[in-house]
Amino acid sequence: MRNSLLTILVLLISIVSLTHLLGACRKEQKIKGLTRLQQEIPTGFPAPAYTFSDNPLTREGFELGRRLFYEPRLSIDNLTPCSSCHQQIAGFGTFEHDRSHGVNNSHTLRNAPVLFNLAWNNSFHWDGEFNKLTDAVAQPINGHLEMGESFEGVIDKIEKDQTYREDFKKVFGSPFIRPEHILKALSQFSGYIVSANSKYDKVMKGQESFTSQEQNGYNLYKANCASCHPEPLFTDQRFRNIGLPVDPLLNDFGRMRITGLKQDSLKFKVPTLRNSYISSNYMHDGRFNTLSQCINHYRSGVQTSTTLDPLLSSPINLSDAQALDLFRFLRTLTDSSFLQDNRYNRPQ
Repeated sequence: MRNSLLTILVLLISIVSLTHLLGACRKEQKIKGLTRLQQEIPTGFPAPAYTFSDNPLTREGFELGRRLFYEPRLSIDNLTPCSSCHQQIAGFGTFEHDRSHGVNNSHTLRNAPVLFNLAWNNSFHWDGEFNKLTDAVAQPINGHLEMGESFEGVIDKIEKDQTYREDFKKVFGSPFIRPEHILKALSQFSGYIVSANSKYDKVMKGQESFTSQEQNGYNLYKANCASCHPEPLFTDQRFRNIGLPVDPLLNDFGRMRITGLKQDSLKFKVPTLRNSYISSNYMHDGRFNTLSQCINHYRSGVQTSTTLDPLLSSPINLSDAQALDLFRFLRTLTDSSFLQDNRYNRPQ
């Protein structure tokens, strides 16, 4: 009896070990011949919300995603790539436009959000419609005001390109280009984009120093802005009503569109302040052209409503000189090296 139990135990251990080994082999096959990329986590940043556990990050996957990001054939008119609304010069937002332009000269509902440090996001888009990066990536491709294409249409076009066929097979191991592979490649590119090398970051590391005006602006930021825009990401990723009146032409009530709850009326996701100096226009509908206009909104432009954030129940009292110092601090959040990083440029 004892020998029989021992035999059964040995057999079970062998089966478990073999299953583990086969699973490990399958995992290795997924990245065989590919170069793994290490996710970048800047000093002082919290642990990212997204770690690519379901989408192994590789050099080849990233480069495929980069090519797709700049690929106009992802749009119905073959003229409107992701990069048309998310420009590197503007921190991968739309440069000096209120709202983005889509296919067939359409005008989208909102200002394009910047695309960097996305791995730390727990929701996407101004109203938090999506919780997964791949879902957020899919919407503009299929959106009739954005790129207006179907995945069937995209695949029909790019599968005629031998390089795409070879690259997709290499990265994902399938002879067929699939919608989920397109989204995973785009997620590898956009999710890998990191911005954390501004003057502010260098000051925090002891490599540079603020000017007296910038230091004063930093102190003003900590006293008046940090509750909603905490360091180091400079967003709390919550949804807040900051007292912007509704544009009667857009009739956009923000988060309520997703939840259907009246208490979410006029609430939009708090954007990061990083690279804000170069990412105009501002707010969900791009109504402000300059950072100074944004600052002045909090000084005297907040409109009261039932869902107004309690933190904004009183104006932020700043003199003109203080407002200018705050602006000077916000300018230190510009990451010039990120804006010129060749890893994120249009592939040659």
